[in-house]
Amino acid sequence: MFFQHDKHTRAHAAFTGTEKRFHHPDFSKMQAQGWKSALKEAELPEDAWKAEQKWALDNGLQGADSIEDRSIPTFSRGELPHFAGINTFLKAPYAENVRDVGRYDAAIMGVPFDGGTTYRPGTRFGPQGMRRISALYTPYNYEMGVDLREQMTLCDAGDVFTIPANIEKTFDQITKAMSHVFSSGAMPIILGGDHSIGYPTVRGIAECTTKKIGIIHFDRHADIQEKDLDERMHTTPWFHATNMPNVPATNLVQIGIGGWQVPREAVKEIRKRDTNILTMRDVEEMGIDKVAEVALDLAWKDADAVYLSFDVDCVDCGFVPGTGWPEPGGFLPREALSLVGKVAAEGLCGMEVVEVSPPYDTSDITSLFGTRVVVDVLGTLVAHGKMGAHKHIIDKPVSF
Repeated sequence: MFFQHDKHTRAHAAFTGTEKRFHHPDFSKMQAQGWKSALKEAELPEDAWKAEQKWALDNGLQGADSIEDRSIPTFSRGELPHFAGINTFLKAPYAENVRDVGRYDAAIMGVPFDGGTTYRPGTRFGPQGMRRISALYTPYNYEMGVDLREQMTLCDAGDVFTIPANIEKTFDQITKAMSHVFSSGAMPIILGGDHSIGYPTVRGIAECTTKKIGIIHFDRHADIQEKDLDERMHTTPWFHATNMPNVPATNLVQIGIGGWQVPREAVKEIRKRDTNILTMRDVEEMGIDKVAEVALDLAWKDADAVYLSFDVDCVDCGFVPGTGWPEPGGFLPREALSLVGKVAAEGLCGMEVVEVSPPYDTSDITSLFGTRVVVDVLGTLVAHGKMGAHKHIIDKPVSF
């Protein structure tokens, strides 16, 4: 009888809103990531932000007399407002003279090329799409406790002059651009472009060093057959990249491969070259942490640096409709970002985000995801003290 009365009393209290709710006795808000991140923000400097505000005023005129915030200029300069300004990536300074890229820790390079596409073209607009939507972001990440503006320097070097009707000439342009940026000491960050550019980007790094390079490749497709439609297309980059003596196939790790779009020609090369393949089923069974551990072990084995190639179609096509070869069953966005962060934490010598195709996109969500991969990598490198860690392998720099 007491139990019944107590039950009805509590039910009435819950209904009327008079019941007191208590936190879990083992929970302390100070131990949650939210509060840890809030406290970490207080340790970050604001010098670069103040310098940018002064620069904006110096170059954009003091705002109108009615503007109470005297840091606001008349003409938009720098980060704010996010909907205004010229679209460099993350509103980073534009390196109009590409000989200046060595002054920065990292340099954005667009490669607007879709001549290697075998089905749906449009990735030539990928760099443009990612730059445009990157204006949505600030340089500060709450969870990481990182402010890119304060803790590193980034520039946008613009786009490589690609040749729409000629794959091989475009490859040569990409390699020359890549070797120039890499030789300068800046970490090259490529906005593609279809995945055929993976070969000339890695070639640009490989020719500047005698050291061994591993590759971590996120994709649903193996991209390792020799030719497709009689050319070196976006299905072929890793066949040719791993033909270079300092880019061994045994240090190629491909994550997320599977589905109905992996040509048997590629599978034959996987066996022949003894590469490393982890399917989505492997990811499900092993878990993100284990996959990251295995990928790092294999890519870094006897290697001196690792390159990251991220094809957005590794993510389930429900989240990235703007791509040339959409495939269901891939990563959830949160899984992919977590895994990217874990592999980037050991350091990278360069990276690319490819196969963003804005003509097929919806509300810029694919371009936004590609942007997120880049800024997460930059934030991870900063957080783990790995920004610039690639410089020691530059023992054959080129100059033009």
